[in-house]
Amino acid sequence: MNALQNRVALVTGSSRGIGAGIAELFAAEGARVVLHGRDVEALESVRAKISAAGGEVLALTADLTRFEEIEALRLRVEESFGPVDVLVTNAGGNPVRPGPIEEITEEGWRAGLDANLTSTFLTVKSFLPGMKARGHGSIVTLSSAAARRPTAQTPFGYAAAKAGVELLTQGLALQAGPHGVRVNCLAPETILTERNMRQIPAEVQRTLVDAHPVRRLGTPEDVAQAALFLAAESASWISGVVLDVAGGSVLA
Repeated sequence: MNALQNRVALVTGSSRGIGAGIAELFAAEGARVVLHGRDVEALESVRAKISAAGGEVLALTADLTRFEEIEALRLRVEESFGPVDVLVTNAGGNPVRPGPIEEITEEGWRAGLDANLTSTFLTVKSFLPGMKARGHGSIVTLSSAAARRPTAQTPFGYAAAKAGVELLTQGLALQAGPHGVRVNCLAPETILTERNMRQIPAEVQRTLVDAHPVRRLGTPEDVAQAALFLAAESASWISGVVLDVAGGSVLA
């Protein structure tokens, strides 16, 4: 039997990149998958791919910094597929360029926190009560290697938000565990998403490879496999962990 057979899984930020990779693998493993994003055209592309492969899939849009929109999304999922068993809070990203802290605007700082930490908090706030009431569920949050190993190229707001996601994950694991809900976190490093392949020059990619004990850069499929492990019953006694998907580059 597939690892997520008959489960309902919501993957936020799944119109492309890591989120799309997770959603596609979850569908292949038997889950009824709910995609989420803001780019309708990109969402439709992922939805069509999963559907063509025989998966059950629904694509929805919502602003995850607005609780009322998340609640509306949750109700639509429950009406279409039933309650969510697996939640992956992948939505986030770098909304501002890196630079000295005195040059970061208040708007840029808040944007980094909202896109990564607030969106995770509000999404879990909406879906966790139902999981607790039903006595089961698995939540996988997305952090970054930048949360514990910031560099000069890492925006401060992004790194601080991702560090917050890790602490939030551990607090949630303590709170939700007695109700049968597990909460874990993935912390990827450099992942060759479509965007990164466009933005990182080939010579820079080769330099980055040498910084990893496992001599290659990560792929969305690497993160997806880790998400599947944490989401499935094979990890039924694992909760509150931060799992680095980083080719050995985060060793402390």
